[in-house]
Amino acid sequence: MLKNYFVIAWRNLKRNKLFSIINIAGLSIGIAASLLLFIIVSYEMSYEKFQKNYNNIYHLVTQINFSDGVSYNPGIAYPALPALRAEMPDIQFGAIDCMYGSQVMVPNGTAENSNKFIENTGIFFCEPEFFKVFDSYHWIAGNEAVLNEPNSVVLSRSQAKKYFSNWQNALGKTLVIDNGITAKVNGILEDVPKNTDLPLTVLVSFKTLKSNGSNYGFTTDWGNVSSNHQIYALLPPQVKAEDLNKRLIKFSEEHYVYRNSKKFNFLQPLSDLHSDTRFDLFGQPGVSKTTLWTLSLIGMVIIIMACINFINLSTAQAVNRSREVGIRKVLGGNRGSLFKQMMGETAFIVSIAVAISIAAVHISLPYVKHIASIEEELSIFTPKYLFILFALAVIVTLLAGLYPAFVLSGFNPITALRNRMSTAKSGSISLRRGLVIAQFAISQVLIIATIVAISQMDFISKADLGFNKDAVLVLYSNTDSLSLARQSAFKQQLLALPGVQSVSFNSDMPSSVNGMSSNFAFNNQPDENYQLYEKFGDENYLNTYGMQLVAGRNYTPSDTVKEVLINEQLAKRLNPKKPENVIGKTIRYGGGNWHMIVGVVKDFKTTSLREGVRPLAISSSKPLYSNIAVKLHTSNLQAAQNSIEHVWNQNYPEYAYNAQFFEDSINAFYRQEQQLSLLYKIFAGLAIFISCLGLYGLVSFMAVQKTKEVGIRKVLGAGVGHIVFIFSREFTLLIIAAFVIAAPVAWYVSNNWLQSFAYRIHIGIWIFLLAILASVIIAWITVGYKAIRAAIANPVKSLRSE
Repeated sequence: MLKNYFVIAWRNLKRNKLFSIINIAGLSIGIAASLLLFIIVSYEMSYEKFQKNYNNIYHLVTQINFSDGVSYNPGIAYPALPALRAEMPDIQFGAIDCMYGSQVMVPNGTAENSNKFIENTGIFFCEPEFFKVFDSYHWIAGNEAVLNEPNSVVLSRSQAKKYFSNWQNALGKTLVIDNGITAKVNGILEDVPKNTDLPLTVLVSFKTLKSNGSNYGFTTDWGNVSSNHQIYALLPPQVKAEDLNKRLIKFSEEHYVYRNSKKFNFLQPLSDLHSDTRFDLFGQPGVSKTTLWTLSLIGMVIIIMACINFINLSTAQAVNRSREVGIRKVLGGNRGSLFKQMMGETAFIVSIAVAISIAAVHISLPYVKHIASIEEELSIFTPKYLFILFALAVIVTLLAGLYPAFVLSGFNPITALRNRMSTAKSGSISLRRGLVIAQFAISQVLIIATIVAISQMDFISKADLGFNKDAVLVLYSNTDSLSLARQSAFKQQLLALPGVQSVSFNSDMPSSVNGMSSNFAFNNQPDENYQLYEKFGDENYLNTYGMQLVAGRNYTPSDTVKEVLINEQLAKRLNPKKPENVIGKTIRYGGGNWHMIVGVVKDFKTTSLREGVRPLAISSSKPLYSNIAVKLHTSNLQAAQNSIEHVWNQNYPEYAYNAQFFEDSINAFYRQEQQLSLLYKIFAGLAIFISCLGLYGLVSFMAVQKTKEVGIRKVLGAGVGHIVFIFSREFTLLIIAAFVIAAPVAWYVSNNWLQSFAYRIHIGIWIFLLAILASVIIAWITVGYKAIRAAIANPVKSLRSE
């Protein structure tokens, strides 16, 4: 019996090639697209799940309450760690500290000949207790005890291979970190999985951090909270997270010194580490759960659209199989057996579609990194994804097959044998119309969301940021005494290069992820009740980055903080009536010395456009200059870069050359939005294509069913335009009805997404008009081909064939 079902299914496929191709194509695209999205979402949700104690590990984070809002920090004050262990001995704590962009040198004679590596993801200062919290890492050589020793370093297998060709050669060798720490390799870790936000590749003992604290910001000040220093806790089974959170509030109240803010620590589950966008973990933003749910929803609606196609075409085509069903019933076939046969045919078609979708996904997976932040090589041929595929195939078979099988098996045998079945009797016309409306409503939601995303990204790319980001090359330097002593000579050599306009030494670019801030006071008054954000640069800072003064003057050259510039935002808050009157007044950072305000800088965007302008001060402080900004002429950028690298190697032979264009660092802010915009484009296109497949199939069927009607109309004088109008009128009305449903949904979804930006576009009426116009034009093109062919057919042949 089962074999018979498949034989009949195959014959029907060959007999109705057009509908078979449309059905299989629609299902293949739908299954492949949804499976690809599910793989992406599944991978993003798998972060840290390889940890054995995944459900009991928590990250201690900091919330800072100001009078004007709340700030979140993934770090915690350095002295908190010993205090937590003393007051909460029942909890296992482990700390880790990250330093971004550190240099690791493998000694090989002189500094010039040594191999130098810039670790952009950072090196980690780690204590052995960290591995009591995270005990799922595998040690190839050594164990966590080696991190009790000062100047001891542990490498991952791949990192050891990178430095020493293989891990066996690495043991016992020395590394020089940031030209200040000479550490011995005492342990090797197996490579950590890619789906982790803790990329442990270079681990230096925590005692080494303490002994070099001045170079890495280590402090015992409770008021200093660094995002680099992070603490994790392993809760025993008898301790609940909510109970520990209460203890942490009391702990925070007892230890933190409150000036213009109130700090307290709370627990973040390890499961939220990758998706909680309030925190940038070691400078890397995660993927929000909202984004993951959005992608999952898109995957579901794509597969639903493919199923809608199948239902519409199968029920419309059912009239052609009425005689077959009638004969089967007369010969003893019951409704149950017919129902099984139809479901078997559906399963057969779905199986073909699944095979095609597997091939499509396998080919597409290497390109996933362009639409998602996944560098790992993924494969569909894993038990997990094959199970998802099997479940998807079952769900699609049920969704696509149940209603057509119910309709076909329910035909009256007498009516069917007399061939008096019509499309009206082969399933509810209102249901088919409703399904077409649903398809185009989904397509229009995606079209509108795509237009909004593209418009917002275009707005971001053209927004006035308050500075000039073009052709500014940023060199990442060091702040040790040797580097600082060479700055002046290096600057003069750079300025002598033909491609260089200006040079500035500074602590930070105008716009970056750096959120250095402190309490502050104004004009000999007590501390203000909000934070002051700080940037430091030499007297060429404004000129190099193209920032403008709106009042006062620039500060004079100095190696230490003497005079201060503030932005318009801060000036307005300090003196709302006359902001320019703040010039000549004094300001101090964090309880230090008082300094004169000499100028007001036009507001510029200090972070991404997701956030508003922060109150900011700019001043000079040579010990903090870790960046070198070089403004270039745009005529020959590559030649200028080569010259700069040559001068760098002459002046800093012990440091690797590490540079990036300022514009690239700004674009990195919006990597996820750009990827999401690309995803919208791809899947909006697929949704439209699937809708058009179904529409084409229905019009093709309609053209066959209306052959006699068209012939009679033409004989009675109807023109081609009138015939085409008859075919397209109903579908145009359905698309308009779909738009009425889609417009408010699309506005709600798009507006919610835009709320994450402090600076955003207005969702204008033109976006909706463009979406409906695009939908109608696409539908007309789809319908037009078949409609015109039907309209220009010879009416005599049409009437004879009927």
